[in-house]
Amino acid sequence: MEELCAAGAAAPLRTDAEEPKQGSVLFLGGNEVKSSAVVKYSSAPPQAAFARLQEKTDLKLPPANWLRDSAKLGAAGTTILGNNKKSKPFSSFGMAYDFIDSVGNDVDVVSDSENIKKLLKIPYSKSHVSMAVHRIGRTLLLDELDIQELFMRSSQTGDWTWLKEFYQRLIDQKWQRKKKSKEHWYQKAILSKFLYYSINGDGAAQPVPSTSKPHQEGPVSGESDEAGRASWPTPFEMPSSLSEEPGASNQGLKNDFVRNILWTFEDIHMLVGSNMPIFGGGRYPAVSLRLRDNNKPINVLTGIDYWLDNLICNVPELVMCFHVNGIVQKYEMIKTEDIPNLENSNFSTKVIKDIAQNILSFLKSNCTKEGHTYWLFKASGSDIVKLYDLTTLCEETEDKYQNPFTMPVAILLYKVACNMMLKKNQNKKHYGTIRTLLLNCLKLLDNGRHPQISASANYMLSELFQLDEPKKDSMDFPINGNSDESYSEEEEEMPDSDENGSYSNSSDPPDDNKAVAIIKSVGELSVPEKYKSVHRIRPSCAFPVCHDTEERCRLVLNYVLEGLKSVDSSIKKESDLPAADPSTPIPLKYEDESTSGGPECPEKQMALFLDKMGSFQKGKHSSQSGMIPGSWQYKMKLQLILKSSRAYYILSDAAMVLQKYGRALRYIKLALQCHDTYCCLSASMLPEVLMFLCQCLTLCGDIQLMLAQNANNRAAYLEEYNYQTKEDQEILHSLHRESRCQVFAWATDLSTDLECQLSVSCKCYEAAYEILLFSNLKNQNPEQHVQVLKRMGNIRNEIGVFYMNQAAAVQTERVVSKNISMTEQQLWKKSFSCFEEGIQNFESIEDATNAALLLCNTGRLMRICAQAHCAAEGDFKREFSPEEALYYNKAIDYYLKALRSLGKRDVHPAVWDSVNWELSTTYFTMATLQQDYAPLSRKAQEQIEKEVSEAMMKSLKYCDVDTVSARQPLCQYRAATIHHRLASMYHSCLRNQVGDEHLRKQHRILADLHYSKAVRLFQLLKDAPCEFLRVQLERVAFAEFQMASQNSNAGKLKTLFGALDIMAKTKGAIQLIRKELMAESEQIRKEKSSAENMSSPDSSPGLNKEEVLKLLSIFESRMSFLLLQSIKLLTSSKKKIGGVNEEEVVLKTNKQVYSLLLRATANKAMTLLERTEVILSLLEQLTPNAEASSGGVQ
Repeated sequence: MEELCAAGAAAPLRTDAEEPKQGSVLFLGGNEVKSSAVVKYSSAPPQAAFARLQEKTDLKLPPANWLRDSAKLGAAGTTILGNNKKSKPFSSFGMAYDFIDSVGNDVDVVSDSENIKKLLKIPYSKSHVSMAVHRIGRTLLLDELDIQELFMRSSQTGDWTWLKEFYQRLIDQKWQRKKKSKEHWYQKAILSKFLYYSINGDGAAQPVPSTSKPHQEGPVSGESDEAGRASWPTPFEMPSSLSEEPGASNQGLKNDFVRNILWTFEDIHMLVGSNMPIFGGGRYPAVSLRLRDNNKPINVLTGIDYWLDNLICNVPELVMCFHVNGIVQKYEMIKTEDIPNLENSNFSTKVIKDIAQNILSFLKSNCTKEGHTYWLFKASGSDIVKLYDLTTLCEETEDKYQNPFTMPVAILLYKVACNMMLKKNQNKKHYGTIRTLLLNCLKLLDNGRHPQISASANYMLSELFQLDEPKKDSMDFPINGNSDESYSEEEEEMPDSDENGSYSNSSDPPDDNKAVAIIKSVGELSVPEKYKSVHRIRPSCAFPVCHDTEERCRLVLNYVLEGLKSVDSSIKKESDLPAADPSTPIPLKYEDESTSGGPECPEKQMALFLDKMGSFQKGKHSSQSGMIPGSWQYKMKLQLILKSSRAYYILSDAAMVLQKYGRALRYIKLALQCHDTYCCLSASMLPEVLMFLCQCLTLCGDIQLMLAQNANNRAAYLEEYNYQTKEDQEILHSLHRESRCQVFAWATDLSTDLECQLSVSCKCYEAAYEILLFSNLKNQNPEQHVQVLKRMGNIRNEIGVFYMNQAAAVQTERVVSKNISMTEQQLWKKSFSCFEEGIQNFESIEDATNAALLLCNTGRLMRICAQAHCAAEGDFKREFSPEEALYYNKAIDYYLKALRSLGKRDVHPAVWDSVNWELSTTYFTMATLQQDYAPLSRKAQEQIEKEVSEAMMKSLKYCDVDTVSARQPLCQYRAATIHHRLASMYHSCLRNQVGDEHLRKQHRILADLHYSKAVRLFQLLKDAPCEFLRVQLERVAFAEFQMASQNSNAGKLKTLFGALDIMAKTKGAIQLIRKELMAESEQIRKEKSSAENMSSPDSSPGLNKEEVLKLLSIFESRMSFLLLQSIKLLTSSKKKIGGVNEEEVVLKTNKQVYSLLLRATANKAMTLLERTEVILSLLEQLTPNAEASSGGVQ
């Protein structure tokens, strides 16, 4: 026999000596059968050499050590050698609990070795087979279902009456308990005595000292359990109540086997329990001892028995002791690979392999429903093997919990899910499997009887949904589970399309219609690949892909609610609570500050904070429902409450994105109510819980702000806010069982008052910031710290703007010349205070852009204050007051600070341009007011002119006319207006000034310069023809003023023709005016012809007709004057202008134009449009002459 070494895992937790871990590959009769065995756990001591008994030893006589514990046998000696008791009905569950890592994953079968042997001998044996089969993932658990024992028990307990009735009705109508023969007991007794005789050594008959304790029989967890458990929440440790299940001990839920072996037979992986005694001796490390009656030859069944036992336990040799009537005759050594070839016991190992593969395929194909108990049954002497679904049969009775397998299966499903859950981060593809395990576990459980497992399973189901990663979940989970471990809860019925035909029961007698599947003849099992595991695995256990956040959260809340119901149902009422034990001291609720971390510890800070926030009751960390702190209910409820809080937070955030602000507020209210209950129950505050509270308050602040900004939809928001699902109400009811404190109720009210909403939003952010401060979370979560401060700055800006707008509204309503009210001043102070705090918030996180915007708003507030003082003065004898100057200068300071905050335009061009514009506007407004309402009572004219000039020039400095932007036309208009105003001021100075010729000359140059700049800028604008016309007329007046001081005719003529040239250049502006007037008259004509629209025509919004009329009148009078003066000068002048002909042409044209102009002005019936057309035609005639004359007069 060729031997292979197989890598085996060390026995978890148990330190008893292990047997050799080795595998073997046997080559028998040319057919290779692969077999390897790894001892996973052994409680047997090192193997003792067996004592070869002398011939004629009488085995009927008991040895001195018979049925006594032996140090060489170990604690399980009596079990092995004494009674060789049958496996218990739940033996596979004991093994499955111990090796939970293997279940549902890489092991096909978990069972007692006796059951495995019985199955593989089915085609050779006439004896009956009765086994319970359970499916957990891809693993099948096989247990003997001793019908006789069960029915004996049913007559006492009534547990299995339904099965007894079914059995009698369908299988064996005359059932009666069969007693075992005397021969059976005789054979067992001499085998036991033989094994005790075979123990080698002098002390064989000496009893073991009483200090020797039985080996530990408690459940064994894999190493991975221990490694993962520390990080997993307490509720997922195996609930203590499971070990105290009623009847757990007598149901055999413990692993009683001397050794557990991972046996691989061909491609089948089995976890097998064995109690076979193994001795050392011979040339091999291990042998098995067998006792045979010399008169009875070894048959095939015995041969298969011996061969399989040795394969499973990796024993290379068999020692056979022959006896006659209990008298030892001889010994014989047989190698394991030779057993199939023994005389009278020939069998093919290849056939055994085929039988194993066929049976496994048959069971895997038909035992598809997880949590169901299947019954594999073959009657004694029958060739037909039937499989029944006992769970379905049991459900037809009144109480489904009559099936004693229900609880062990549920616990195993739960344990396997727990084990996978501990490793959930390693592979998320198992989420679908975990979910199916837990759902099947919950189907089997009676919530009333097992609330802890039910609550824990529901919590685990909720944990599968990743609330923190809303956008990734659809990528993480496979949509189809196509591996063998992705089993479904309900498999599809398979059509009978394959060649087997064995799954059909159409030709069976009518009493077989209860069977799930039938093997019509045991002979079929020997046919290679007769049965294949053909059932399709549906993807129903794949993890549900929730593309919708709300759907995912609703699933989580559904599981949380079921968990809460389980916890609540298990909490005893106050009357059921035990009375206080008089001998136990009552702990008083005080503690030394030195041990609790002093006054700065987070718990105390939190209590102070909650007290400040609302109606927090100090020291009340107890539940109203009577839940005991530290109990499983307490721990589980805290976890469930926190999970529901997170789910509501995610729902609120999703509603916020959808702009459903009423719904968002309702969800955040529920999240904070959950958190309130958590705070009231929990004595300590974990940093992540505080961080979550900070996030909740931040989101609540956001929602209140959005509600304030969208006041138009208030009715819709109110309807969303008041709606509540039954699920939400039930969760709230569970919360109110523990506590009714509502610390954050103020944050989640839907107010109709704008100021109140803004104030609540601000308070939410402040509360969030305070949590970050006292819990020292701001250093651990700098991003959250920045976000909260940014929001605080923003809300303070919003409130500041709100008060500022209110102040502006009060000012508008105020009667002219009435003094500034206290209300107005209060609003200024509130607004200023908010802006100041907001600026500090933004500066603390170095947010220059937002700080600049708030400084800009403060500047605007200062301008509103200045305007209020201006309105208080009234227009009568009004002068620009010192208060106005003070506030305008303050505004300028804030705008300059804003620019310094930004540093350069590249930081944020839009904000930079905005601040520049506001600064330019302030300077311009201040200069305009000083110019229009000169404070002559306080200052000299010259000083005022100087200040106006400086302010205007500064306004120009910050008015960017070159950068192409939406604001460029405004800037150009502003700059043109400034130049116009400055030109007018210098023009005025020139008129009113006498004396100082140097100053007059300077003013003349400046006036001319600013007029020309104003004209150039107004020409760029296509929508300011009136302004352009006014500037040109002022330039004409300026020319007339200069002409008045000239003495020579040539000089006067030159100035005159210059003025006429200015007049001619207004042609473009007058054309624009005419175009607008024509468009307006066309509009009026259309409206009159339209029957639908009877409303009075609106005047063109772009053109002030009164202004146009006034300007045209001035234009006509100035043109008339200039033409008359030119005619006079040309007539009286002796000087020739470029020759006689030219002078005459100019004079003639001027006379003709003057004549037409006089006639036109005399006609009072002319419309405005007609007047513009006349002026345009006159300018057309005048233009060449004006050019000629201006060219001639040098």
